[in-house]
Amino acid sequence: MSSAIERLTGLQWKGQGPAFLVASGHAATHWVLGTFYVLLPYITQDLGLTYAQAGGLVTIFHVSSFAANVGSGAVVDIRGRRVLVQSVSLVVGAGSLMAMGLAEQAIWLVPLVVLIGITNNLWHPAAISYLSQYYPNNRGYALAIHTLGASVGDAVAPVVAGATLLWLSWQGTSSLVSLPVLGVAALLIFTLNALDKQNNRKAREGSSLGGYFKGVNELARDRAVIGLCAMAGFRSMTQSGLLVFLPLYLANVLKVSPVVLGLALMSMQIGGMIAGPVAGIASDRIGRQPVTLLCLTASTIIIAGLTLVDGIWLFVGVVSLLGLALFAVRPVIHSWALDLAPESMSGSVVSLLFGTQSALSALVPILGGLIADQWGLVSVFYVLAGTLLVANVIVYFLPDTSTSDR
Repeated sequence: MSSAIERLTGLQWKGQGPAFLVASGHAATHWVLGTFYVLLPYITQDLGLTYAQAGGLVTIFHVSSFAANVGSGAVVDIRGRRVLVQSVSLVVGAGSLMAMGLAEQAIWLVPLVVLIGITNNLWHPAAISYLSQYYPNNRGYALAIHTLGASVGDAVAPVVAGATLLWLSWQGTSSLVSLPVLGVAALLIFTLNALDKQNNRKAREGSSLGGYFKGVNELARDRAVIGLCAMAGFRSMTQSGLLVFLPLYLANVLKVSPVVLGLALMSMQIGGMIAGPVAGIASDRIGRQPVTLLCLTASTIIIAGLTLVDGIWLFVGVVSLLGLALFAVRPVIHSWALDLAPESMSGSVVSLLFGTQSALSALVPILGGLIADQWGLVSVFYVLAGTLLVANVIVYFLPDTSTSDR
């Protein structure tokens, strides 16, 4: 089995350890966020929130994620403290989720959601640039393992949180499920830090302040980088909308139990877990553009027809197919951005990418909530298919990259 994986990926199995360690941390960040999305319908019911108010909490998350991008890329590229930044982000996320268990009014959730948003975008520049420099010739595959971790966190957290909600309130569930995240933070500190020191990786090296600002200016003037960020932003709008309104649709329209709700969200992530490494390897070999276009086109078609599906288990199956296409493309987009940027600016290009995603995603929850309050939840899914269609169009105008270009 291991030899087959080595032939397929071009990497020895023992050399893939850092990728899986970083992926475990990525799983933990998405565990925090996945738990919040599952709790959201019950927070909404318990606190008497409207759909717009519930969406407003998620908008706050994206705004804080955007704000975190201002400094996270600079810290990574100038100081090179990638492992430390990753670990700190996990501690912040775990602490926020634990403190959420003490909240009894919506106003107290606001600062905690802000910290969860900071957790999300502190993580990505450090982790993705770390993997990019560690695996420069297998970037698509390494980042696919990274997003595999995200899919594991997104898949397992809803089921665990949903099952825990059968026994505890949403406050008790929030506090309890924060504990594994602290364990993963400790794991990274005691493993990746040691590997960094042993191998004397370039990932620990920083750049000068003047060189950094010069690189930022070049990134901001690169049309390919800006176009890619815009495309990723529209795709992220769709993903964000699904993560907010799919649980609300399942709980309030289809009237499913918390466990079935968790299983439905898990099925979407399982699709991404299966297809992500395949898409990453394919993009390393044939280029980023064709793989991205295929995944986005399939996702658009599935979302447009999602609300026409009858029967909860058939619905779950279609959601799984959606995850297969929509989440598989994430490592391809991340690799594409790193292909276009110089190595010294790897943290900042990731920061720019995720900042754009956060900025555009912040519009979806509250606007989608207003649309749902006025015309119903079904109408939101058609809007999400439209935002993904825009991403499809942008892909046509972007320059492709492949291993031969790097």
